[in-house]
Amino acid sequence: MGRKTEITSGDGFTLGAWVAEPQGAPTGAVVVLQEIFGGNKHIREVTDGYAADGFYAIAPQLFDRVERDVELGYGPDDMQAGIAIAMQKLDRAKALEDVQAAINDAVTHGKVGVVGYCFGGLLTWLAACELRGVSAASSYYGGGIGNETGRTPKCPVIAHFGEKDAHIPMADVEKLKAAHPDMSVFVYPADHGFNCDHRASYDAESAKLAKARTLAFFTEKLA
Repeated sequence: MGRKTEITSGDGFTLGAWVAEPQGAPTGAVVVLQEIFGGNKHIREVTDGYAADGFYAIAPQLFDRVERDVELGYGPDDMQAGIAIAMQKLDRAKALEDVQAAINDAVTHGKVGVVGYCFGGLLTWLAACELRGVSAASSYYGGGIGNETGRTPKCPVIAHFGEKDAHIPMADVEKLKAAHPDMSVFVYPADHGFNCDHRASYDAESAKLAKARTLAFFTEKLA
């Protein structure tokens, strides 16, 4: 369903992206933000899925400033490689500029929702608080989000976490809830990465429920 394309960031940098379009007129647009594993097959499948659900969908390759076309698996070596890029080599401000470029592309197809996972879940929260043109955001297990709860989102946000997630303590989730009591924060009986059916931590029921909640939220806010 999808295809590879390129978009240009505000500073003139060109990055790759995966774009998928619905069969009919889009309900709105969705920007999909990757995990630390790059714009891999799973992220392409997620993007295609949102197109199948009626949205124009685009997933920017957020590691392209460090290394082009990064696609990692889910083994220990892949994990370490992804962490090294996301946490040590990538300029987060530049990554957010690239997210803005994807939003700018998407907004020509309707109101924009941002959804992201892990590293992308954190960027989703930051996008909701800092970037232009975001009408709704759905953050999945955003690593480090507990350190960013002092920010104020400019649009409605929902968030999803796994109660078995060793990477994101429930204390951080409670901190987010306390800082933003009007925000819907959902906790599932699952581990980190529960949405990804390429990972051992995949939890089908939790993924299904989180996607249903995200689709209902985006349909309400973007239609």
